[in-house]
This record gives sequence, C-alpha cells and structure tokens, in this order.
Amino acid sequence: MLIKKKRVRSHTEDRYLALVLATTAGILNAMALGAFGFFPSHMTGNASQISSEISSSNMHSLLFLAVLITAFVLGCTTARFAVIAGLQRKIRTIFCLIILVEGLALTAASLFETVYYSPGYNGEILVLLGYLMGVHNSTSTQLSNGRVRSTHITGTLTDAGIAFGSFVTSFISRSHSDERRFYQKQLHTHLTTIFSFLSGCIAGLLLFKSFGFYSMIGLGILLTVVALSAIAITLQTARKRLY
Repeated sequence: MLIKKKRVRSHTEDRYLALVLATTAGILNAMALGAFGFFPSHMTGNASQISSEISSSNMHSLLFLAVLITAFVLGCTTARFAVIAGLQRKIRTIFCLIILVEGLALTAASLFETVYYSPGYNGEILVLLGYLMGVHNSTSTQLSNGRVRSTHITGTLTDAGIAFGSFVTSFISRSHSDERRFYQKQLHTHLTTIFSFLSGCIAGLLLFKSFGFYSMIGLGILLTVVALSAIAITLQTARKRLY
C-alpha cells in the first residue's frame, strides 16, 4: 500500500491507500475545525475567501490565508523533494518515511497544544497543520499516480464524475468488457476516497468533542504506527527474498 513498486499499482492497493490516508486526512481536517474553527486543507475555500478579505481590507486575515495556502504548497513541494531523493537512492520505503515524519510532527504539535494551549498559538498551529496536509496529499497523489488525492475532494469528485460518465458510456458504445471493468475499478477507487474522507470528518469531530487534543495525539500515533508497520513488512519481505 505504501510502497512504490515497479509494476503498475492495482486499484485494490489504491483503495487501501485511500482508506488509510483519506480517512486520516478527514479526521485531522475535522479535528482542526473543532479546535480552531478552520479547515487546514480546504484550499479552494481559503483562496476564495481571500477576495472577501481584500474587499473588506482585512489585512491580518488576508495575510493569514496567504501564509496558510503557501504552507500547503510548501508541504506538497517538500514531499516531492523527499520522493525524488528517495527514489534516486532506491529507498523503497520513502513514502513510509514521509508518513512517519508527518505522524511524529503531528504528535509533537498535539502534545504541545495539550500542555501549552493558548488561542494566541492557533494561527501558527493551523499553518503547521496546513503544511502537514500538503505533505499528506502530495504523498498519496504521487504514490497512486494521481488516483488518490487524500485531501482534495473537489478533484476526486470530478474524477468520480468522469469515471462514472465513462462507465455509463461504455454500455452505450458497447466497449470491450476489459475497458468497462477498468472504468468500474476507477470509479470504485474514487468513491472509496470520497467516503473515507467523509467518514473521517464525522469521526474526527466526534473524537475531538470527546477527547480534545488527546484524540489528535492518537491520530499522530496511528500514522506513525502505520508507517513503521509498512517499513517492518517491507524489510521482512526483503530478508526472505535474500534467503
């Protein structure tokens, strides 16, 4: 699921990827809304809100939105740099390592908020979460060759609509069964991503209302465990092949 293989990735692997990364993205997005009243990954809404802040001459909010969007883009860029460097050095677990660092960073930030919470830090924490969401989305997008965008639901809904249109058209045009099956698998992958994100959002709000920042710590630990498990399985498989 978290390993870039030489062969073409299957839709089953991408669906597992969506279940983990889209669900955790939805959870974190909803937790941030519960904690700070803001979505750290909703770049379409944040970009649209900039126009409102310009018209009202609210420079503080305008600057914050610009920094948040920049942080998201920088997170995507950082993940891309890491993937390029890892693939060049033939580090098969590079995607696992990125998720591992993300999980550790989220855990550390959540621990800080648990101990030192202050409304004065909200902006800085949101920018950090925006950066981590950029890393998260870029990682899933690169690993799945664009089929799983864990935070970009607008794009995923568009892809799902295109796949559904292609699937329906395949009956009208009497396409080959293999082609129709391809569109069907593609549609299932996009729907899995969408429902995983939505389920994560619902779970995230409920968890934050019940456990506060402790639930965010738990999410960071979960990402860390998933990454470490994938690394351990990969190393174990590599050892078996050697012997």
